[in-house]
Amino acid sequence: MAKNCYQIIIKGIVQGIGFRPFIYTLAIELDLKGWVKNSGEGVVIEVELTTVELDIFITRIKAEKPLQSEIYSLEIKLSNWVGYQQFTIKNLDTIDNRRKTAIVLPDLSTCQECLEEIFNSQNRRYCYPFTNCTNCGPRYSIIKDLPYDRPFTTMSKFRMCKECEEEYYNPKNRRFHAQPNACQKCGPKLELWNKKGNILASFDEAIKKSCNLIIEGKILAVKGLGGFHLIADARHNEAIKILRQRKNRPHKPLAVMYPNLEKIKADCLVSDIEKNILLSVASPIVLLRKVSNLNNLNQKESFKNNPKIDNNYISEEVAPHNNYLGVMLPYTPLHHLLLKKLNFPIIATSGNQKNEPICIDEIEALDRLNCLADYFLIHNRPIFRAVDDSIVRVIDNQMMILRRGRGYAPLPIKLLDFPEEKPHKILALGGNLKNTIAIGFNQQIFTSQHIGDLDKPETIKAYKNTINNLSKIYEFQPDLIVCDAHPDYFSSQYAEELSKQKKPSIPVIQIQHHLAHIFATIAEHNLELPLLGIAWDGTGYGFDDTIWGGEFFYISDTEIKRIGSFLPFPLMGGSQAILQPKRIALALLNLVYNNFQNIPKNLSIIDSYSSSELKLFQTILDKKINTPLTSSVGRLFDGVASLLNIIDNITFEGQAAMNLEFLVSDFCPHKTYTFQWQHQENICNYIDWRSIIREIINDYLEKKSLSLIATKFHLTLVEIIKQISQTINTKNIVLSGGCFQNKFLLENTIQVLKQNHFNPYWSQKIPINDGGLSIGQIAFIIRNMR
Repeated sequence: MAKNCYQIIIKGIVQGIGFRPFIYTLAIELDLKGWVKNSGEGVVIEVELTTVELDIFITRIKAEKPLQSEIYSLEIKLSNWVGYQQFTIKNLDTIDNRRKTAIVLPDLSTCQECLEEIFNSQNRRYCYPFTNCTNCGPRYSIIKDLPYDRPFTTMSKFRMCKECEEEYYNPKNRRFHAQPNACQKCGPKLELWNKKGNILASFDEAIKKSCNLIIEGKILAVKGLGGFHLIADARHNEAIKILRQRKNRPHKPLAVMYPNLEKIKADCLVSDIEKNILLSVASPIVLLRKVSNLNNLNQKESFKNNPKIDNNYISEEVAPHNNYLGVMLPYTPLHHLLLKKLNFPIIATSGNQKNEPICIDEIEALDRLNCLADYFLIHNRPIFRAVDDSIVRVIDNQMMILRRGRGYAPLPIKLLDFPEEKPHKILALGGNLKNTIAIGFNQQIFTSQHIGDLDKPETIKAYKNTINNLSKIYEFQPDLIVCDAHPDYFSSQYAEELSKQKKPSIPVIQIQHHLAHIFATIAEHNLELPLLGIAWDGTGYGFDDTIWGGEFFYISDTEIKRIGSFLPFPLMGGSQAILQPKRIALALLNLVYNNFQNIPKNLSIIDSYSSSELKLFQTILDKKINTPLTSSVGRLFDGVASLLNIIDNITFEGQAAMNLEFLVSDFCPHKTYTFQWQHQENICNYIDWRSIIREIINDYLEKKSLSLIATKFHLTLVEIIKQISQTINTKNIVLSGGCFQNKFLLENTIQVLKQNHFNPYWSQKIPINDGGLSIGQIAFIIRNMR
């Protein structure tokens, strides 16, 4: 049978996971001749063989591809006959100039084979903290450009020694073309510094001394994979209190890294799904329900009586008044070496000042983290881009990403309806909080890692760098920019600035905040219209110049209608009300009872103010002085939490809502409060929540349990969704916005909708909060183009 020369172009997740070595090994086994190489699009193969051999080759590629790879497309075309004598992997000097669409792989946690080498005293990589292979190690955090080859990474400065080169060029070695390959002879070095940057120890001695310092209660800034962590003993009350004071983070939960799964199970409930996520190559932070603290209390009492015992309990300071712990396992060799010696859980929170981006450079860290850390455990492998730890939780037995960073970014979302006849290159700039950016082209949306809140110069600098870096990787030049409709967001203002930098200027389109939320979920699941889109969050700029956040939209192929919203209420003091939910509670009471004078007596929130203060608040509300209106469910949560005297002041976003969620009980009777909503065509129909607040006050004054009240409030919100869904009667229901990070609210909504024969959808691969806005902005534009 005659042979022909074929070129095979494979696109997808095919760079950085040993795809070329796999192709090489398979070709040698099948006695094929030709070559394989990386390109800007993915992997290109040229091979000379018969049609029968081609079928076998393609079948085995699809069936036996590397575990972490994913083939999006495989194109075969005839090429010119060459008469190859062998099969080779081509190097960079023969890379073609195809357009760059290859998918950059996220950073991967250390594989089992590398771990065995690290802890094998006979292995040349024994205790080497930067051990990696084709199956694991840094990727996105070190890539400067495509294709993914060593000269285009921050490893280019390290020249491989003879032994590492032999591994790199040996097709039978699992480090065959592993780009970050290194060892103690030729690779990155580890050092322990004091606050002045003086070297105290290196390698093994640095790890040993670092562990001793952690045991002593010191706080270390540790340079990891995508940036610095601030690390401390998670059992050490005083160390955590000091860390919180230094970081100005009084209540927000701190992430905990455990030595192993068994120790996690001692403190948390771990389902099979949660176990698999913890052990996955992404190795994210997973929100786990705490085990009853009875055993911890017993341990604490025993420890007081006998200070020498092994106190394995987690400090209450880690996640105060919180039912959950954010938990992860070691994911780099350095983390494994530290945790192996310590054998107890440690705090591993982002290495940054409050509301600043994570530090990635050791010299920068000496400056920015000097007031936070006592010592610095650093290395000299440059980090090209900051990549925070991802955060996930399990909802309805499925994983939901709350913060998309290491392990998941920058994997794309594929859009089936991206217009091919007139393809656009779209840059989406996201929102103001939990910001991400995204670029859309070639039927895919590539979204960045979590950047943060755009309210500090350092974060804005990181934001601009992320736009430039992601654009550079793909040689991306937008012809359309999309942003949030809020005129005061930095991202919206920067859209105009970017537009004017180009000649001619690039069009800028503003996307309403809550529609972006809904369309992010539509994009992830490639949903068909029509559907009912529900967006509940804290803040979003509305078409009527008020603050939205409790929205219902009917969306079809021809129209978008805002069919429902919560009755607007005033935010007394504007943004100050978000930090002081008592102001929201007073505004709610004023609307329910028409005047503070009519509010029932003995209500603690009223008793906490003097008559002159109440008179001033009444004047502010009556004269509408700095009292913007909002329909936000997030702010309604804040107000109810304050009415129940659960919280006075907010120190982190979502704190009041979380405290209210933690009161709910599955064992409370499934009762609800009353509300009013009547559907009328072609107008926005307000959900009147005033009877809900009145009945909550009655229950509170009758001294019914806070658990019962909180549960009834949550179930009332579920009932509102059910009734509106039944009225609109479309099968597909989208649940979006930060309020649906609430596990009890989301799971009960899903259950009720399914029981009533609806199909509920929510974001899982991308954040349901503002971290998903950039994807939703692009998806909205694409749907409207169609």
